[in-house]
Amino acid sequence: MSNELPFSGRSAVITGGGSGIGLECARLLVRDGAAVVLMGRTQERLDEGSASLSVDLVDGAEVVTVAGDAAVEDDVAAAVAAAEAVAPLGLAVASAGRGGLGPIVTTPLEEWNEVMATNLTGTFLLFKHAGAALARNGGGAMVAISSIAAAVTHPFMGPYCISKAAIDALVRQVADELGRAEVRVNSVRPGIVETDLVSMIMDDAEVMASYTENMAVARTGQVADVAHAVRYLLGPESSWVTGTSLSVDGGHHLRRGPDFEAAARAFFGDDAVEGRVTPA
Repeated sequence: MSNELPFSGRSAVITGGGSGIGLECARLLVRDGAAVVLMGRTQERLDEGSASLSVDLVDGAEVVTVAGDAAVEDDVAAAVAAAEAVAPLGLAVASAGRGGLGPIVTTPLEEWNEVMATNLTGTFLLFKHAGAALARNGGGAMVAISSIAAAVTHPFMGPYCISKAAIDALVRQVADELGRAEVRVNSVRPGIVETDLVSMIMDDAEVMASYTENMAVARTGQVADVAHAVRYLLGPESSWVTGTSLSVDGGHHLRRGPDFEAAARAFFGDDAVEGRVTPA
């Protein structure tokens, strides 16, 4: 039997790779022999993330950092090129994301566009450039980080929810197109996971109670919970799985979304929450 690691001789690119879920995905990939390019907006955070992976590197694995914006096509193309320069690209993870809170009727167009740019356009750009490289290289796998917000509504988090639902639609589309090139495309839908992105949510006991009371397994998630699901969808164990969205949320998708109404009323007022405003 061969002792070769499953990703030896291949590279991976991860947007939003400097921390949180993206960084934990990188940890699992380098342990399995992949060379990994971490892409993120802040070089300092990328450097910290890269340094934390040093103990996980195995023979042939290495980590490269590329500072850039997931919503800027030239930056994404540069990250893919950096990965190809190390080893043939075989894996990609779209983990860059941002959230937001507010009623739809008071959401500024600028905020809507920013959320869509990071979450949806960023995923599209990675799939576009990495997908083409994977097809040229004979196949591979890509995974997007979606959300429980794609499965159940989160009132007063409209742009975020819609961007994540659109990511899952994009996954299905790209999976259907690139399957003929032996490229598999899936997403993972995390529930509430302990990361910097949701730290403010986790400080609100009322909101957190609305999360956990709607979970079959009532606890917050850890980045490793999500990263192991991503690793499965990238690896040979899932070679006949494509176009799917895997919920990793303690069963939250079985019930209803969280309740942000009190927070929305406090920040935006009763009239905004109840839709009695004139949009700017």
